[in-house]
Amino acid sequence: MYKERERNTSVCLECGDEIKYGRSDKKFCSDACKNRWHNRQSHDSRLFRQKVNTALEKNYIILETLSRTRLRNIPVSDMESMGFVKSVFTSFMRRHDRDVYMCYDMRYSVSGGVVSSISRVKDFSECLTV
Repeated sequence: MYKERERNTSVCLECGDEIKYGRSDKKFCSDACKNRWHNRQSHDSRLFRQKVNTALEKNYIILETLSRTRLRNIPVSDMESMGFVKSVFTSFMRRHDRDVYMCYDMRYSVSGGVVSSISRVKDFSECLTV
C-alpha cells in the first residue's frame, strides 16, 4: 500500500502562497511564479547589457558617419556632443603615443583628447589583433 509522506509546508519564493503539492523541496507554486522570480533576479544585469549595447550602436553609427566625411581630427568633446560615449568600446590597444580603440569593425585613435584615423577594418583578423 502507498503511504503518503508527511510534507513540511513551504511557501512560494515569489508570491508567498503555501505550496500544497509536489516535491518537498519545491520552491515555487507555479511556473509563472518561477519565471517571474528569475526574471526579477536577472533584471539589473539585463538592463546593464541593454544600455551598453545601445551605447555601442550609437557609437558605431557616429564613427561610421564620420569615416564617410573623411575628417582627419575631431575633438572627443565634439563627438560626445553628438552622443558618443567614450567609455564604451569593444576593444583597446595602446600603440606608441596613442590609444587605439575598436567599436566592432570601426577603428579609431585617441591622442590628447582628439580622435583621428577613423576607419573600417576590412579583414576580420585585424579586429582580433587590436
